[in-house]
Amino acid sequence: MTLMNRFALALLVLVLNACAVFGPPPLDTARTEADALRMLGQPSARYAMPASATRLEFARGPMGRETWMVDIDAGGRVTGWMQALEERRLHDFQARAPGMPRDQLLRTLGTPGVRRSGGRQGGEVWSYRYPTNECLWFQVSLGDDGVVRDGTFGIDWQCDVRSDGARQ
Repeated sequence: MTLMNRFALALLVLVLNACAVFGPPPLDTARTEADALRMLGQPSARYAMPASATRLEFARGPMGRETWMVDIDAGGRVTGWMQALEERRLHDFQARAPGMPRDQLLRTLGTPGVRRSGGRQGGEVWSYRYPTNECLWFQVSLGDDGVVRDGTFGIDWQCDVRSDGARQ
């Protein structure tokens, strides 16, 4: 096997292993919280849910494009899981976002990839990258009171930069 063929094979193995990180976690409802932690590692956040349940956040992927939420009941059993940053979920969120408190936003979409000041309007803008072939991200505006004003899709500024650093 030539050096070039070995390099190509090694690169293919690396790419396939990297892709294996993405996709749904290997969970089912027979699993426990300890099983989830063993399989997925430490969560990026924990959220209290009704009925003494807990939601574990696992932010993943390049530039945070995946955030898995795993729900655990009061007895420590997995009751469900979802990829919070799917486009259809973001559209659903957009319709019900105005008036939502900050803690519900976190339980729904998780920790944002980027937080910045809301400018003259005050508050903050939270930005979430999500799996898409377009150069978009989802942005949520919060008021100074911590209440969601709106959610919208926008152009991701990192996609709009040439290799020499100049904006296109």
